[in-house]
Amino acid sequence: MGIFKAYDIRGLVPSELDAELARKIGYHFAKLLNARRLVVGQDMRTHSPELADAVSEGMRDAGADVVRLGLASTPMTYFSIGTIECDGGLCVTASHNPGEYNGMKLCRAGARPVSRDTGIAELETMCAGPYPGPGEKRGREESANMLDAYAAHVAGFATIERELEVVVDASNGMAGHTLPAVLERLPNVKVKRLFFELDGTFPNHEANPLKEENLAFTQEAVRAEGADFGVCLDGDADRCCFVDETGRTVGADLMTALFAPVFLERFPGTGIIYDLRSSWVVQEEVRKAGGTPVRERVGHSFMKATMREQGIQFGGELSGHFYFGENFVSDSGEIAFVTALGYMGSSRPMGQPLSKLIEPLRRYHSTGEVNFRVEDKDAMIASLEERYAEGKVDHLDGITVEFGTVDDPEWWWFNVRASNTEPLLRLNLEASSEELMNERRAELVAMLGDPV
Repeated sequence: MGIFKAYDIRGLVPSELDAELARKIGYHFAKLLNARRLVVGQDMRTHSPELADAVSEGMRDAGADVVRLGLASTPMTYFSIGTIECDGGLCVTASHNPGEYNGMKLCRAGARPVSRDTGIAELETMCAGPYPGPGEKRGREESANMLDAYAAHVAGFATIERELEVVVDASNGMAGHTLPAVLERLPNVKVKRLFFELDGTFPNHEANPLKEENLAFTQEAVRAEGADFGVCLDGDADRCCFVDETGRTVGADLMTALFAPVFLERFPGTGIIYDLRSSWVVQEEVRKAGGTPVRERVGHSFMKATMREQGIQFGGELSGHFYFGENFVSDSGEIAFVTALGYMGSSRPMGQPLSKLIEPLRRYHSTGEVNFRVEDKDAMIASLEERYAEGKVDHLDGITVEFGTVDDPEWWWFNVRASNTEPLLRLNLEASSEELMNERRAELVAMLGDPV
């Protein structure tokens, strides 16, 4: 079954995922966790109610009681699983995928993620057989309205000392459900709201803020309104992307570097986690603020596991996931947005706009993520290691090679890794100058083939 992915379950409805399979998943997920009580949230996709009903039925057939949240962003579901006494739960969502997709993000108690290595592969095997049917003791279903509790929790991440004007694009996704309740608690913030109407067909743009074209409405509105900054969230509100007051996109790695001192003031000397695609500037800014930079492989399950092991309170991935220790070590686009409000609404910027605060963080030149279709990914990575053997090589995730040191005009590094979710190799490259970056990029493209 191709819908059981590295980090979640996701597929086309109904050809790959239908109510019958959802019921099986609910049943076997309850058995996998040996669960007595589970939490189920759902997004605004047209088929989410039917799939959530089926999941709940399966869980109850397996003997587990079910707490239904109704409409909930993925981060609100994580919060609920962490807050309600339960053995785990899931959110019915396909995140930023188009409207014809749906899926599930799964957690154990305490909002600990279930990935392919920690349960999804086993769940896939369990779901291959016929549906077992109800057991002797069926579970019960109840409802819980967690929106107010979650909104208060999110709003508590910031104290806003001055008036701000911002643009928020909810992408017709779940931020349109959660953020109004958060913003009610933040009277100093004037918001231009874009696409807050819940619509699982995503009529205005794809709910993926990582694609630059999907930020056009946010960028235009920021300039038109003279806003302090803008933010665009994805379909289930666990990721977001920021733009400055000029409408220029600010990479999630640069926002991680900007936010790091805020968390290090509260938790001095602790670690700040970032994924290995991020700009070198992240580790430099973390050290400057007295923290320990913790470099991790790509993927939320790896980031969260390391955060738990090392007591890390904050981190970010280039993909727009920001992680918060005080949010059950989980990601939240809503909390990232409120963190930005707290930063810009404090004395910290000293009157400077976001673009000026980010400018010194753009000291290196990066390609962004470039994707390639490569038949034999392992062979290509081996070829790259042979070709660039003179550099400093590591294998945390794929291959990373660094040449020189950051004060060297010829300094550069690259990472090539296999995608965890698609049949691709992904390249990230950064260099001391734009000229060197372009030169090295061309060199690697000659080996990897045409970007897709």
